[in-house]
Order: sequence, then C-alpha cells, then structure tokens
Amino acid sequence: MSVARATFSRLSPKTSALFLCDMQEKFRNNICYFPQIVEVSRRLFEAAKILDMKVIATEQYPKGLGHTVPELGLNGSSVPIIEKTKFSMCVPPVEDHLGSEIKTIILCGIESHVCVYHTALDLLAKGFAVHVVVDAASSRSMVDRKYAFKQMNKAGAVMTTSECVILGLVGDAAHPKFREVQKLIIKPAPDTGLLTFEKANL
Repeated sequence: MSVARATFSRLSPKTSALFLCDMQEKFRNNICYFPQIVEVSRRLFEAAKILDMKVIATEQYPKGLGHTVPELGLNGSSVPIIEKTKFSMCVPPVEDHLGSEIKTIILCGIESHVCVYHTALDLLAKGFAVHVVVDAASSRSMVDRKYAFKQMNKAGAVMTTSECVILGLVGDAAHPKFREVQKLIIKPAPDTGLLTFEKANL
C-alpha cells in the first residue's frame, strides 16, 4: 500500500478543510459547466459553514484573471482568499492557515488538470488525505478534466461527489445539524456533464 493510499480516512468536520481553488471571473466563459461547478462548490461552502469547518480559497494571478466570482458566496465571509501564481494551492500562506488538526482536504475548483491536480499531488506528498469533488471541479476541456481525475485517483486521491462529501461530514441523521445540511441537498446537484461526456466517448 502506498503512503498516499494509507492516508485515506472518513470525513470529519474537525479534521477536514475545504479548499476552493481559483473560481475567478476570467474563467467564467471558458470553463466547462462553470455555473454548475460554482453552484456545487457553493453548496459545499454552505455545508462547511454550518459545520464550522475551516475553508480556504485562492486566486491565481487576480491582476490578470480577476477575483473570485460573487455567486460562490465568499463576500462578507471570514474565508481567507490567498493570491498566488504557483499552479498549486500549497503555498506558505495557505499552509499557515491550516493548523495541525487538519488531516483531510476536500478539494474543488479549477482547473482540474492544472491547479487542482498539482494541489492534490502536493497535499498527498505532505501526507494529507485528499477528496477531490468531481462535480465541483472542471477545466476548459472535458478531456483534460477526465484524465486529471484519473491521474489524481491513481496518485491516491479519493474521487467523490458533493452529496457524498456533505453527508459524509454529517455521518448520522441524528447529528444536531443534519436538518440544516439536508436542506442543501434536497434538490439534486446540477449536472456538470460527466456522464454525458462518458456516454459520448464510449
């Protein structure tokens, strides 16, 4: 068993952090299923807020690519938004915000084959368990998106869905905040094109 595989763990709000990677204005018209990816990521952010989880966001070269889109819901929140140029969220200011309790990262954003991919590899190398939310991560190309997921899975990251993550964080219908969280998933997550793409390329 590889080191990366050995770090797999169930999700817990106390030991998990949500990473929101580079969902910025200039990507709006270029990323496959961008509105849906942002909406699914917003659900994850809302769940994280309800469960008092740590959340960290980044912006890739915002001078050129703009700032985080408002519909993600970060405006007015206490979420740190870290500027970067590296193709990974693993930069010192992000690591400074993590703290020692965090063992698992829930990762979403763009692009799947660039910053999400390199973030996952960096986190795995540092011993974190990484859960990549496939319906909350995308690229300009569906081919890049598909094979990024395959590569991250092979490297040891867990490929998962937003509803699996949200319910996994609660863990029990008896959880005191289950009803609040349940409201986020009563309506199914929007289609982000994964099954359509798979069927078209069988």
